[in-house]
Amino acid sequence: MSPAPDGTITWRELLAEAAARLAASGSASAEVDARWIVADCLGVGTAELSGALNELATDRGVARFDDLVRRRSAGEPLQYVLGSWGFRTLDLMVDPRVLIPRPETESVVEVALEELDALGGSERPTRVVDLGTGSGAIALSIAVERVRTEVWATDASEDALAVARANIAGIGRPGARVRAVPGDWFAALPAHLRGTVDLVVSNPPYVAEGADLPTEVASWEPVDALWSGPDGTVDLVRIVAAAPDWLVPHGALVCELSPEQAETMLDAANEHFEAAEVRPDLTGRPRALVARRPRR
Repeated sequence: MSPAPDGTITWRELLAEAAARLAASGSASAEVDARWIVADCLGVGTAELSGALNELATDRGVARFDDLVRRRSAGEPLQYVLGSWGFRTLDLMVDPRVLIPRPETESVVEVALEELDALGGSERPTRVVDLGTGSGAIALSIAVERVRTEVWATDASEDALAVARANIAGIGRPGARVRAVPGDWFAALPAHLRGTVDLVVSNPPYVAEGADLPTEVASWEPVDALWSGPDGTVDLVRIVAAAPDWLVPHGALVCELSPEQAETMLDAANEHFEAAEVRPDLTGRPRALVARRPRR
């Protein structure tokens, strides 16, 4: 779209241009993505965008706009293009070093908080371990929403931990109760935590190797955080088997899984825990494995 004769252009005009360019690239969400991009360039939320569209764009704003539209047109996920994404109450930094936080995981956090509350987490200090923290979405949500909780966030990827640490710094005072440590699952934790953890929570890799994934996922998101053996349960089984040694009596484990893994993982959990169930996500599909140790 050409600017006016005086060289100016409004954000309303740029919004229309973005939608057209994204649609031409084959995007199925061109209009929605265009609104996100223009809102980001303006520094406003999408809810406030309409009231700002008649403003004139600066040269710097147009340059950023062109860069974001170009990247989204090339297929880069919107969340990476913007560099941040909302998760529950948080605005998290995200880039290709970590998985994009998804609504399904928000429901897993809700289940984890319910389990923590059942353990007295809203009334006494508690300890939570988030295995494979990625961006820190789960760990930081728990730290922010349960103010007496100490959280240990582990990840085998130093790149992912760098993102998590940036997000820890971004949440202010609750971040002082979160420790990000490198390592593979429970091996990342100091030995003195064994038997002292109230809740273990994880969104581990659970995609079967070779599964057909959307292009945006397969081409952009970190494969090590996706694949987990022929049926996608290798890491889930490892976590379920090891978790009881780290939990206090009556402690709980909450893991995200794929709906088709629910029956298999219930059987695995019942081998190591007193009770297990699978809770649904917001769409009603099985999503969160919950397993509890007996009280002694």
